[in-house]
Formats: sequence, C-alpha cells, structure tokens
Amino acid sequence: MDRSDEVLLPELDGPEPTALLPRALGWLSLALGAGALAAPGPLARLTGVDDSPAARAVIPAVGARELGHAAGLIMGRRPAGWAWTRVAGDAMDLTLLARAMADRCDERRRRVAITIAVVAGIAAVDLVTAVRASRARRARQRLIRMELAVTVNRTPAEAYRFWRDVENLPRFMSHLESVRAEDLRRSHWIARGPAGRAVEWDAEIIDDQPNRSLAWRSLPGTRVPNAGRVRFVPAPGDRGTEVRVQLRYAPPGGALGRTVAKLFGEEPEQQVRDDLRRFKQVLETGEVVRSEGSPDGTSVRQQVMQRPAQPLPAAPR
Repeated sequence: MDRSDEVLLPELDGPEPTALLPRALGWLSLALGAGALAAPGPLARLTGVDDSPAARAVIPAVGARELGHAAGLIMGRRPAGWAWTRVAGDAMDLTLLARAMADRCDERRRRVAITIAVVAGIAAVDLVTAVRASRARRARQRLIRMELAVTVNRTPAEAYRFWRDVENLPRFMSHLESVRAEDLRRSHWIARGPAGRAVEWDAEIIDDQPNRSLAWRSLPGTRVPNAGRVRFVPAPGDRGTEVRVQLRYAPPGGALGRTVAKLFGEEPEQQVRDDLRRFKQVLETGEVVRSEGSPDGTSVRQQVMQRPAQPLPAAPR
C-alpha cells in the first residue's frame, strides 16, 4: 500500500505538532519580551513596581527569557518542552509579584493585583497547552502502524457494503463492544480497554470511494488516536477480493501496556490478523467459525476457559 495514501492524524503526525496555540503563545512571548527590553520603565509603572530598584534589572531579565520562549515556540520544535518552560516562568513571575504586592499599598497595590490576575490567566493557558503537547508527544512515541490483507470469496462491492455499515464492525473485530452510526460519516465507538475498562471515541469517515476504498480517523481529543484505510481490490484469477487494511493507532498504556498485551496473546498485529480472518468467515459463511479446540480465541485468559479438542465420533458402519 502506498505510504502517500496513509490516513493522517493531525495531533500525531509530523516530527512535532505545529498547533495554533503554541505558536500563538510564542508570538505573545515575543511581544512581551520586546516590550520589557525596549520600555522597562513604562512597564514597571504599568505593573505597579516602578518604585523598586530591583525592577530595573528584573524586567529586562524577564524580557530576555520571554524572547527565548518565543524562539522555541515559533520555530515549532519541541513545543511541549518550551510550553513547560513558560509554565515555570509564570510561576516565577507570580512569586515575584506576590512579594511586590505585600510591600505596596493604594494605587500601586491595585496595579500589582491586576498584573497578578493577568499573569495567572496566561499561566492557565500555558498549562493547558503544555499538557496537551505532552500528551500528543507521548502518543506519537507509541504510535503503531500495520498493513495487512486477506482474500475473501466475495465481490469488491459486497465486501465494501459490509464494511461501510460500521455497525457491522463488532461482528468480526473482537476488541469492539459496539459501533453506533451517528450519521453517514460520524460514529461512536466503544472498545474493551486495559483491565476490562471501556474506551470510547468518536470517528469520522474522511474518504469514501464506493466499492474501492474507505478511510476513517478518530476525532481530536480521543484517548486512543486512530486512523485506518481499507481497500477492496479484485483478486487475480477471479478469486474474489483482496481486502487490504492499513491501521495506525496509539494505544493507552504506552510500551508497558503493549508488553502486557503480548503476554496475554493480544499482540496488536495478531489481533488484526484474527479480525480479518473473522471478517472473511462472516462475509463468506455469515458467521464466525470456531474450532472445537479454540472456540473463543487465542488469548491466555480465553484458552484457560475453553475445553480441549475432542476426537470426532466414529462413523457408523
């Protein structure tokens, strides 16, 4: 499958996210830094610390720090790290302003109080930005990519119609509890997560080529960012349809979660292979065919529950 056809997840793709909010904070830092260096006196009066000799040195130092934040955030490299440096800078500024407020009264005290409120608001935005950027970075680090295929003895149109009805997906995808179509493009998914906890997200179909291809991705903000594309290609020799699946997702739990899953026979790629095998069975026979020896799957937990295979009864003579 051509890598150029890969479905993109905006919050995960690229070396680092270039979201609007981190860049906006970078421009804010640039404005604050330039103002502090160019006009420290007026800024001291505006904030109510113009009577402090230390302000003459502190304000330019804060301005230089803000210019450093601006350079990192506007360039878009490691925005999570630079956002956290802004959070640390906000904490320093609030500490200095609290000390200044304790030593002032009347009009200057009021100006310092207003400055504290403004800086606190900016700090809240910085914190939200830092947390989101950090989550996106961790999700990119655990991103899983898979490309698998199965041949089914059905036409591309039949395979496409079955998959296009997203409420059919839990019939062969073992990790899904349910998929509910909200409209022609959006749907709500519920899956079994770690330790039996349910994981829910909303998804949208972003490319629909009837009888040929279907692509979807989760909406921003989900705990499990994911995307996929399935192609329905006529198999050589009139043998049905090659169903080619491309999946990308960031599972919860990181590397440790993946390791534990493998111990229980739930390695992601094997799960998808089993799902495609069940898709083939459902499409060709109308149901999932389970063997006597493994009627419920291949995970350790499931195999403990199932009985060993029994010999077939002897045919009557």
